[in-house]
Amino acid sequence: MRWFALPLALLIPSLLVGCAVNPATGRTNFVMMSEQQELDLGHRYSQEIARQYPRYADEKLQTYVQQVGQRVARHSHRSNLDYRFTVVDSPDINAFAVPGGYIYIHRGLLAYLNSEAELAAVLGHEVGHVTARHSVQQQSQSTAWNIFGQAVAIGTGVGAAGDLTNVLGTAFVRGYGRDMELEADGLGAQYLERSGYDPQAMIEVVKVLKNQEDFARDQAKRKGQAPPPSGYHGIFDSHPDNDTRLQQVVGPAKALVGGNQLVNRETFLKQLEGLPFGDSAETGVRRGQQFYHAELGFTLRFPEGWGVVNRPDALITHSADQQAFIAMTLAGPKPSVPPAEFLRQKAAGQRLAMEEPLQQEGLQGHAAVLPGSPARRVAVIYKEGKAYLFVGAIRGRASLESQDANFMAVIKSFRPLRKDELALAQPLRLHLIQVQAGQSIASIVRDSGLPGEKVDLENRIRLLNNLYPIGEPRPGDWLKVVR
Repeated sequence: MRWFALPLALLIPSLLVGCAVNPATGRTNFVMMSEQQELDLGHRYSQEIARQYPRYADEKLQTYVQQVGQRVARHSHRSNLDYRFTVVDSPDINAFAVPGGYIYIHRGLLAYLNSEAELAAVLGHEVGHVTARHSVQQQSQSTAWNIFGQAVAIGTGVGAAGDLTNVLGTAFVRGYGRDMELEADGLGAQYLERSGYDPQAMIEVVKVLKNQEDFARDQAKRKGQAPPPSGYHGIFDSHPDNDTRLQQVVGPAKALVGGNQLVNRETFLKQLEGLPFGDSAETGVRRGQQFYHAELGFTLRFPEGWGVVNRPDALITHSADQQAFIAMTLAGPKPSVPPAEFLRQKAAGQRLAMEEPLQQEGLQGHAAVLPGSPARRVAVIYKEGKAYLFVGAIRGRASLESQDANFMAVIKSFRPLRKDELALAQPLRLHLIQVQAGQSIASIVRDSGLPGEKVDLENRIRLLNNLYPIGEPRPGDWLKVVR
């Protein structure tokens, strides 16, 4: 439903301008690349994604998702493509497709689906984007492509760190627009019907996503905050049941349905047992303003109100207004030189200012300011044979001094993980329970013992089980809970 922008430089040398008949819709579209160029581009892009987005390390679940996706793709308008379906180890509620049949679904979205048919609907929608060549059309109609994967190149030297003020651009994706999203819904519904799944699952998925939007808006209102931007597939102002255009594109597939359409609710739910909810141990766990990483054995703290982008190549925290950023990367094995000399080498001949040694919790490090426009706060800390590099920067015309105290607070909070904190570095996980007579969402939350506001915990369970905002389970239902 959303798609990452690609580097324009990859495209210009091989563009072919012309018109082509869309294989899924039969309409003539203005496109700027052949199918082979599309496939080559998708392959290169998939390699970049593999470097930046970790694959979820559960091959049983990966195989299951691939099987469901292949079943749908076999009945698509471009069944000849070699489709690859991958679960990304990310708590984000998202899925996306790139040219050539590479389709990705985030672990965070899986948690909120409630049947195999709904999983097939998400994958079918993304297959629809591929078969209709939406990415190719979108590129052909505009040269305003964002650069994908602007890595925080602080591993190559502080002097070549790149502009950290653009770093959040790597963490968000942009949508196709309502017409293409609806077209993908309609195509996905066709593929569901042809492969034996209930096309109504497409409507159910949109309900799940709409509920996410409503929950985020209601939560912001209750806390006196501005409403967040629309998320994945955030294109429906009304409830999906009442959205005329959505019903029109899904309706023809529903009209063809015979009997015995697959839903496979329990089969799907069993695949989710033990699935990490939110952060995973492999990528590190955030609890409040503290971040814990069990494998690397460290913790650090973020300033109050700051957000976090946790990427495979960098841990980035940013101010609420997104004007200040500090990123931490694992710079490699601990070098043989002292920390101060390590920073000077990374500065590649540039002068360092305001240098100071760091000694915290038995760790050795060094901090400095890299003068320039803008100036940057830099630091390195050695821990157990590894070097951790920090780079802080300010966006716009503000001076480094306006946020340097926050940058130093993050740097100086870095320390080894204690034994009594190991449990904090483990994620919450999904578990299935069968609802007993007399149980309600409120009683389940009360018995869970999880910290947090009761209303938030209840709403989260309702969201997980498509019961938001006021639904209650029935005795005998299988319910997803978090603990």
